[in-house]
Amino acid sequence: MNKTLISAATLGLSLGLLGAPAFATPKISAQSIIVNPVPADVSVQVWTDRDSSGSQTPNYLPGDRIRLYTRVSRDAYVYLFNVDPNGQVDLILPNRYAGGANFVKANTVKAFPSAGDGFTFDIAAPYGLNKVLALASLSPLDTSSIASFRSGQDKFATVAPAAQGGSQQLAQALSIVVNPVQNPVPQNSWITDVAYYNVAYGSGNVQPVQTNPVVTLPVWRNQPNWRSQFQSQQTVAQIYIQYANELQNQGYRLVNRDERGNAVNARFQGEDEAQLIIKVRGGSFDVQIIRR
Repeated sequence: MNKTLISAATLGLSLGLLGAPAFATPKISAQSIIVNPVPADVSVQVWTDRDSSGSQTPNYLPGDRIRLYTRVSRDAYVYLFNVDPNGQVDLILPNRYAGGANFVKANTVKAFPSAGDGFTFDIAAPYGLNKVLALASLSPLDTSSIASFRSGQDKFATVAPAAQGGSQQLAQALSIVVNPVQNPVPQNSWITDVAYYNVAYGSGNVQPVQTNPVVTLPVWRNQPNWRSQFQSQQTVAQIYIQYANELQNQGYRLVNRDERGNAVNARFQGEDEAQLIIKVRGGSFDVQIIRR
């Protein structure tokens, strides 16, 4: 989560061991989220301050402040992770600030940051979809294998390289740590939930860094198959955000986004499915929106 924490701390990630090797293998969903394959004895919800349902994808602009919330059906230990559009994974809870403990009482709401925390959580680039993953466990997890506090002064844990790189890497790391070789616990004692938010291109309380001015792009006219080729000095990320925002304004929700080099391929779901494809070479953009 390349966001500005007033604490100047770097968020990290860690998770411990849960489950047993004889149990069913944790599943990884199409959205690269770890899922417990068996019914759990606890439920968890996670949402943002702009979407109490946790089912939408609210927009935030650079400079906006965000607050995240989680709730469990039973007393549990909650681990919150954020995956940004570049694949950076950060651990939000637990942390070493006041209110940073991750034990949550049943049917109470835990906020991040809490009222007593000495920092704010400010939105910044990269632009695009962020995923917030909540994992609740009835037992505390040993998080030392994939993250740790480097010193007694660190407020957030440092993420291990093996768990970095996006939702897929995080899900794979967690699928190992919830299936331990030693000290197994009931597999039905953990559960996950996910919320989304989008860092939109625009000016909030802090102006985003730009190397080129914003220009008017060819307009998508809600056609089933639309394609445009044009010249622009903007980056792939800037072009993507403007078309992705338009799709979201028309009721589409981002499902997944694959960015490789100078190309972006994103899938959105609304009343139908929309695919946004962007390619660039030497300032020449080829943008397609395909609805099915």
